[in-house]
Amino acid sequence: MKVKVNRETCIGCGVCQTLCPEVFEMDDENVATTKITSVTPDLESDVQSAADSCPVSAIEVEDES
Repeated sequence: MKVKVNRETCIGCGVCQTLCPEVFEMDDENVATTKITSVTPDLESDVQSAADSCPVSAIEVEDES
């Protein structure tokens, strides 16, 4: 699974960082960024939960298959 954050859409609510701090963090501008872009299987569920919980749908998730 690949993941990225659309910086133009992100409102900096931080829900992604709360749900999956292994993958998401807030930068100096209070915008979410990804620590990694290729997600390991053990984190896929948490990343998907973060994407589903994002109030502005700024998290893009894509299967690597």
